[in-house]
Amino acid sequence: MKQIASAFVKAKREFGPALKQSLNPHLKNKYADLGACLEAVDDALLNNGIALLQETFEDASGVTVETVLLHESGESLRFGKLRVPAVKQDAQGYGSALTYARRYSLITACGIAPEDDDGNAAAKKPEQAKPALCSQAQIKQMMDLANEVKADLVALFEWLSKKSGREIMTFSQITAAEMPHVIKALESKKVAA
Repeated sequence: MKQIASAFVKAKREFGPALKQSLNPHLKNKYADLGACLEAVDDALLNNGIALLQETFEDASGVTVETVLLHESGESLRFGKLRVPAVKQDAQGYGSALTYARRYSLITACGIAPEDDDGNAAAKKPEQAKPALCSQAQIKQMMDLANEVKADLVALFEWLSKKSGREIMTFSQITAAEMPHVIKALESKKVAA
């Protein structure tokens, strides 16, 4: 284990970033695909006498993968099995699960983290927690009150959009914190027709 451990530490110093260049069509966000993850580590491993293998194991309802590093000395490092269920029990489902398992097994074994390729990730502000929206009962209460006072809903949503600094076009977009202001505006008939 001494030779592979030393070689692996040297290789880690050479690892590149796993760039997020692929687009997830469902979530519309970028991610580092398997190719980007392999590209981040493969040359560094080979330059230090290490070959990367990913063994697969029989699995009736998914895919099981284990990342193994083999050193030219004959020593090896195994990183444990990772099982990913196949969402669909067909070739596409198993292929997708295999790619996912290989990618995450590799990321974990090599200790790499995907990062943005445009450098904007470091400049982004951390996302703030989204405010709680109104419950269905609160929405019903506001709608009933708006009907009762014959409110001009366009005026109401314009008023609230200005007040909140974001575009609000329906009652379901109103947060729980904004709800008392809307009720007060409706009760005082500020937005009555």
